[in-house]
Amino acid sequence: MVDGRGNVRYDAARACRELAAADAKLGVLMRRVGPFALKLKSSRSPFEALLEAILYQQLNGKAAATILARLLAACGGAHPQPEQLLALPDELLRAAGVSRNKTLALRDLAAKTIDGTVPTLPRIRRMTDEEILDRLTEVRGIGTWTAEMFLIFRLGRPDVFPLSDYGVRKGFLLTFGKPPAGKPITIEMLPAAEEMLRRSRRWQPWRSAASWYLWRACDLARADSQVSSISG
Repeated sequence: MVDGRGNVRYDAARACRELAAADAKLGVLMRRVGPFALKLKSSRSPFEALLEAILYQQLNGKAAATILARLLAACGGAHPQPEQLLALPDELLRAAGVSRNKTLALRDLAAKTIDGTVPTLPRIRRMTDEEILDRLTEVRGIGTWTAEMFLIFRLGRPDVFPLSDYGVRKGFLLTFGKPPAGKPITIEMLPAAEEMLRRSRRWQPWRSAASWYLWRACDLARADSQVSSISG
């Protein structure tokens, strides 16, 4: 669900109007942040997108990009096909910087793409969010969060709410809760999933856009903190 410039194809203007009308506090955040500007990553095949997602897990972007570049170089400069990845020796993957656990995950991803568990891009676009989550989380190393990020940032699905995401939880606390003034936010302070899910029902069917604004709430808090440090 992406056009040639990476824009979502659902009606973003309508989504923002309805979100602001449904939740006044969210509307305040939206006005502070400004226009909705979620950009989708290129619509590669699910296999290629998930291969990158696995490589990037628990690494900073620069380190993960280096490993990906080494892997692509070992495959002639292009993303490997599932059969090609299965044929790569473990030694080559280790030399590229791929850990043992990620090697196992990549091989499982390739095998499950070949057997059809991971659908093709045309097929996955016709599936519901729940069907996609069920399929993708069958792959080793792909949990609910990774699958939800795929739905939001690769497929442009409009109604995904990643309850376990730290940034979304923190943004929810900053927007709807009572964060401690002048103190760092700890995990224990973050809202429970039930509280978030309850409020999010008023945002349907646009919870992906709401999530984007909650991420931006974290950016605003960080910018405010930096300004306070400089002025202090």
